[in-house]
Amino acid sequence: MSTTTSPRQGTPLSRAMRPVNNLVERFIPSALVFAIALTFIVALLALVVTGSDPVLIVQSWGDGLAGLLSFITQMALILLLGHILANTRPVRKLLRGLGSVPRTAIQAYLFVFVVAAIASLITWGLGLVVGALLAKEVAAQGRDRGIKLHFPMLVACGFAGFVVWHMGYSGSGPLTAATPDSFIAQQLGGTLPITETTFSTWNMVAAAATIIVVAFALFLVAPRSGDRIIELARDAREKDVDIDDAVETPADRVDASRIPTLLLGLMLATYLVIHFSTGGTLTLDIVNWTFLALILLLVRNPFELMALTKHAASNVGEILLQFPLYAGILGIMTGTGLIEVFSDAFVAISTPQTFGVLAFLSAGLVNFFVPSGGGQFAVQAPIMLSAAERLGVDPAIPIMAVAYGDQWTNMIQPFWALPLLAIAGLKMRDILGYTTVVLLASGLVFAATLFIVSL
Repeated sequence: MSTTTSPRQGTPLSRAMRPVNNLVERFIPSALVFAIALTFIVALLALVVTGSDPVLIVQSWGDGLAGLLSFITQMALILLLGHILANTRPVRKLLRGLGSVPRTAIQAYLFVFVVAAIASLITWGLGLVVGALLAKEVAAQGRDRGIKLHFPMLVACGFAGFVVWHMGYSGSGPLTAATPDSFIAQQLGGTLPITETTFSTWNMVAAAATIIVVAFALFLVAPRSGDRIIELARDAREKDVDIDDAVETPADRVDASRIPTLLLGLMLATYLVIHFSTGGTLTLDIVNWTFLALILLLVRNPFELMALTKHAASNVGEILLQFPLYAGILGIMTGTGLIEVFSDAFVAISTPQTFGVLAFLSAGLVNFFVPSGGGQFAVQAPIMLSAAERLGVDPAIPIMAVAYGDQWTNMIQPFWALPLLAIAGLKMRDILGYTTVVLLASGLVFAATLFIVSL
């Protein structure tokens, strides 16, 4: 990357955040270590608080490891399919076209954020990948036109779009509550339609307000004339996924044909039309099949689909390893009665009016230790729902409070930034000064929303 230096060395906020950046880089371990540490913390709490014997704790943990297998598959597919969709040729072509839209530096920063936010509302896997790819595309085209663009700021704007993901189409919390036979539906005694959560008027207004407020905050902290500018290197432009589509045998001709993927895509699209036309609802499975149908209709042949899948699969492995640990944590909490203890404590400090905000703040804290939205929902939602029931609070409020808290502190928790940073070639410290501003701005909107709907 090329650098333009100045005595100011960035915005005042960026300079103020440098000690925090260094602390994050040096002392925050991997998300896997967080999951392991949380397992032993919860086990110790169960031992001390509930008086459970070690045998029961270990047995509850082991029994719980396989308790969320279908949920784990659904979460992995959301990330996998979102990554594949973002790398299909039509979407990549669209991103190149979008890269030519901004004409000034400020326009570039805000444009990347808004597009990434829209993509995240469609699906979080798509939003993460689109944010990184669009940041690189805008940076490259801006450099070619002579626009000085601070690449870390562009990447931060791409990641900032992720702050609304749990309010959108792929929000794992609301979708789990709407999915029949899910652990949340079992606790509630039935499903909670997304018309009461994701597609409620108050959540959609909050999503729009968050985008507006965060965009304004990013405008205020964007590098100006005289600030240090780090531009994208000329050879760092994102390349298309390599596809080995050489046709040497009759079998290769089938793999190079458009017909198999097109027919399957049309069949899946037809199923989705039938599903919704006969009164079917939106669930995690339906979200995944929607993305798969789009992918099948957009790829040119099975060769391309296989190459994109191999390229995307590396992003899924860590999730598959961590989710059983979260399921085991949930097993300890339910098997030892720790979940009821936490629920009692939460009820003791809450009122129906303050419950939503307190649940949101607690979810933001828990997200540091359970960075996966689905994993956190599995661990925390049962506690919040139990407390809400005792306080007479609408179950939509704790579901969205956990969702808001999860997406909120993602801005300073490095777990979900890692795929984006890997594509961009940056480290968390490079963007943390900007994403902290996003945390503060979005937190005001989330807390205000939950307080208002709780009145």
